[in-house]
Amino acid sequence: MNGTRHPGNGLVDQATEIADADSADAHAAVLPKSPLEGICQLNAEFERRYEDLFRVENSLTRSLVSFQGNKHRAVYRWFKYKEAFSAGLVERLLDQYGLSRGVLFDPFAGSGTAVFAAGALGMRAEGIELLPIGQCVIRTKQLIDSDIKPDDVQRLAVWSRMHPWTTPGPTRRVTELRITRGAYPAETMAAMGRYLAAAENENERVSAVLVFALLCVLEAISYTRKDGQYLRWDYRSGRRQGKKTFDKGPIVQFDKAVSDKLAQIVTDLRVGEFPNELFAPTPSRADIVLYPGSCLQILPKLPAGSYDCIITSPPYCNRYDYTRTYALELALLGVDEAALATLRQDMLTCTVENRAKDLLALNPKWQPATAAADEHPLLQAILAYLDNQKEMDLLNNTGIPRMVRGYFYEMACVIAECARVLKPRAPLLMVNDNVRYAGASISVDIILSELARDLGFDVECVLVLPNGKGNSSQQMGAHGRDALRKCVYVWRKR
Repeated sequence: MNGTRHPGNGLVDQATEIADADSADAHAAVLPKSPLEGICQLNAEFERRYEDLFRVENSLTRSLVSFQGNKHRAVYRWFKYKEAFSAGLVERLLDQYGLSRGVLFDPFAGSGTAVFAAGALGMRAEGIELLPIGQCVIRTKQLIDSDIKPDDVQRLAVWSRMHPWTTPGPTRRVTELRITRGAYPAETMAAMGRYLAAAENENERVSAVLVFALLCVLEAISYTRKDGQYLRWDYRSGRRQGKKTFDKGPIVQFDKAVSDKLAQIVTDLRVGEFPNELFAPTPSRADIVLYPGSCLQILPKLPAGSYDCIITSPPYCNRYDYTRTYALELALLGVDEAALATLRQDMLTCTVENRAKDLLALNPKWQPATAAADEHPLLQAILAYLDNQKEMDLLNNTGIPRMVRGYFYEMACVIAECARVLKPRAPLLMVNDNVRYAGASISVDIILSELARDLGFDVECVLVLPNGKGNSSQQMGAHGRDALRKCVYVWRKR
């Protein structure tokens, strides 16, 4: 990581610098008994500073700030992108902050919820997305918005009812990766091959939607279940994974899964049944722009002062590896082993497998961003503590300190770029979670807000969900339960 990191022996000094003790006795009284207590003292001080900025919003439910809010929304419900927020949240934020015109930007577009929700309200929207599965979801929705025809919808309905893939005919090989090999029953693999071959006989629009429909059901028809950090494997796969036996329950038959998904898509496309749910007014391809790739590579190329708002949710600092959880989808889209490894390293650092990025080699103009991270006492106290825990062999994964360090330094660079591309006084609204490692609760909301202040933003408020998020059973078993804040940050470009 670029920049000089503060040495790890400064925890006590940093904790006592903010204690404001008037005497030697008072000074001694606030000395932390351990590095972890020193972090707690620092964190408590920063929480007091932010007391007037934290606003508990009872209307911000977990469903609203997650994919659950899309479960009954036409179109948005097609692909279950578990890391997404809901279209309802985007609509609420746009209304709350008076955003109805101009250009919305999302540097972590995911499955495109923010850009499509804004486009449906008449705004222009642009987003960056690294993972091919997110790109595929967005492009399929773009195709449907601008190009789908009634005859195409009728053809999809025929596929749902008649199952043309069951007719004897050619087959297509289904791509597998090492981490996906054996993910499907043999009969399901055979059906997938026939389905993909038959889809090639349709026109480009219908074929694209048919492949997309298959992507939507891969988890349901497989022996796997997405579990954040990896794919969890059902015992029927024959693949051993840990000491406990995992049973995911019923594995849906291929024909039923695909037929039901196509029927759902057809229902949503027949506008008369969902008159207020589709993207209306229908945005054109020019109204929604996707930049495929890494935001660290693309953001510096975007023009300054060009966006009226940012609504986004970056990957959380929670060890979730999207290249593993979406491995089935990536394999079907043709991502090979080398491309998978590249994607994993190009992601914003959020997993223990990410290597450190040389940020100043990527962009020397990020020096103020890395310096802001260098100089933040709470962040440096946490990093020193985690380094110490690693040295004492007390972490369940030695990559945790590198991951946490990479996350905040890279986010500092992203924040600096967001400030650069926003218009003056334009808002940035970000959904994110706090995390906990080795007993240290990490106030991601405070640290990122502090970095934002250093890099061109005013912190207007931090909207807090009424119910905190739990933490892992490992953390609770070793350190007790500690509810973690889930928030929407509201920053405004100076």
